[in-house]
Amino acid sequence: MTVSELIADPVLDDRKARARAWFESLRDRICSAFELLEAEAPPALYPGEDGRFVFKSWERAEGGGGVMGMMHGRFFEKVGVHVSTVHGTFTPEFAKTMPGAEDDPRFFATGISLIAHMRSPRVPAVHMNTRYICTTQGWFGGGADLTPLLAYQRNQDFPDAIAFHDTFKAACEAHDPAWYAKYKAWCDEYFFLPHRNEPRGIGGIFYDRHDSGDFERDFAFTRDVGEAFLDIYPKIAAGRAHEPWTHEEREQQLVQRGRYVEFNLLYDRGTTFGLKTGGNVESILSSMPPEVKWP
Repeated sequence: MTVSELIADPVLDDRKARARAWFESLRDRICSAFELLEAEAPPALYPGEDGRFVFKSWERAEGGGGVMGMMHGRFFEKVGVHVSTVHGTFTPEFAKTMPGAEDDPRFFATGISLIAHMRSPRVPAVHMNTRYICTTQGWFGGGADLTPLLAYQRNQDFPDAIAFHDTFKAACEAHDPAWYAKYKAWCDEYFFLPHRNEPRGIGGIFYDRHDSGDFERDFAFTRDVGEAFLDIYPKIAAGRAHEPWTHEEREQQLVQRGRYVEFNLLYDRGTTFGLKTGGNVESILSSMPPEVKWP
């Protein structure tokens, strides 16, 4: 089978369609859960009108496109939940870095990505994304990580950190006992700011180019990562929603958000991939916090 025949393989086309459908359905469920949290947040701490997601489609000139979902609310200060499905041809330089693209630089990518910046400094920010990418090979990637904004919350013994890690540990170990330790370590290494010699948050899991040789197994694992996120983050957010905060804590939050900006612009692979493949700039940079300080 030639490279061109492989890319047009009906089996591969079915996998692409199933992955896309999953990411879109997960988006819908996450947005519903987040809008419920927004509606249930106590008005005394979060005055104003409830936010709702606003969806905006975009098209990529080279092929494909996506849907941005943004909510600016009273509990969620800024949250984006986006899905995209794009295809095209890597540049020769970028093709050299992607498995299976050396001889045929055509690609397909579909996925979901989200980042939530909360109004309360007591409620951690969170990031999650999962994706499926095909060249002449196919693989999954993604993960989730939690970023508490207050100093006393940024340790592995904090209850939110324990609950977050336990949930993703269970998701990993349902498929392979070795995956949690591997992908937790990868997350700790990846979400690190070398210029400040500090982690971005308390971690989670991160995996890329995940191909065990069994598509169904790997797709099931990626679905479980999405389910794990949908299970644990709303619980963490709801559990902190009723805690009042101080002006000093808000200032800590704004300064720590600056670390988020630094990481995403300097080191994040997803940002690089999106910009180098002609993605939607508005969607890619929607991960930036709505308000931040560098004292």
